[in-house]
Amino acid sequence: MNLFERYLTLWVGICIVVGIGLGQLFPELFQFVGRIEIAHINLPVAVLVWLMIIPMLIKIDLRQLKGVREHWRGVGVTLFVNWGVKPFSMALLAWFFIGFVFREYLPAEQIDSYIAGLVILAAAPCTAMVFVWSNLMRGEPHFTLSQVALNDVIMVFAFAPIVALLLGLSEIHIPWDTLILSVLLYIVVPLIIASLWRRHLLARDNGEARLQEVIARLGPISLVALLATLVLLFGFQGKQIIAEPLIIAILAVPILIQVFFNSGLAYLLNRQVRSPHCVAGPSALIGASNFFELAVATAIALFGFESGAALATVVGVLIEVPVMLIAVRVVNNTRDWYERREGISAEI
Repeated sequence: MNLFERYLTLWVGICIVVGIGLGQLFPELFQFVGRIEIAHINLPVAVLVWLMIIPMLIKIDLRQLKGVREHWRGVGVTLFVNWGVKPFSMALLAWFFIGFVFREYLPAEQIDSYIAGLVILAAAPCTAMVFVWSNLMRGEPHFTLSQVALNDVIMVFAFAPIVALLLGLSEIHIPWDTLILSVLLYIVVPLIIASLWRRHLLARDNGEARLQEVIARLGPISLVALLATLVLLFGFQGKQIIAEPLIIAILAVPILIQVFFNSGLAYLLNRQVRSPHCVAGPSALIGASNFFELAVATAIALFGFESGAALATVVGVLIEVPVMLIAVRVVNNTRDWYERREGISAEI
């Protein structure tokens, strides 16, 4: 791990402060950038996501995806946590903390809306950013890609029924344009670009060496794009953070707990079924992070832009990167302990 990666948490903290500061100094600029969107997807952020994940996707040899069948236990654990545990655990945490513990500190008319936003956030598993977390803990890239693709397919059918069940709504308006465009922008298009680029490099003389050279050069670009994304996100919401710090801190509590609970559960279950560490890590991180574009768009469509539900999903956006970096660090630092269990291979 190079110096930049080793102190990534520090750079993240600096970018958060810089983003909030710039958002206060140049609010019109950030409002302009924030309006550059299609179907609630901010295009500048989408470009930065491309710069983050293409370096990870270019490592993937699509011909090796068939080998993912060897990791069926990890796939099973991930699906169980994503769809059988995560939405329901978040609903319980939201009802307990927002509806009971912190109720007197929140606007009474927004309580139900805050809870709804948290449930919507948890019902949408992460897509593109998982590649970043997986790369930082040296996860198995083919497993990560196949699991993200499988989650996207399930989300098309399961997202609305789960949200409807937990919120007691008879009809859920799904922003299909956001869902479809997100999958295209964050998975399909960058995967095509990375695959064609990989094929082009390997077709040249000393192709493998050229490929490794490109991967090495793209690594720092990916991390810089991650930090630039943070500056933009906190710049967009800096005014709201300063205006309502207590509400944002309260909404962050159930989100933080569910991240660590679900990632820890997936990690331990993978150790129990003896998945290799390079599978357990991505499995844990997929179960912890969220598809915030879909969550924000759904909350706005159901409850309005100024609703508590929209604010709750935005809080998920704001804390995801710092919190997921903590989860990555825990996964990396516990690898020796993880692999001490009998029957777990220490090979990548």
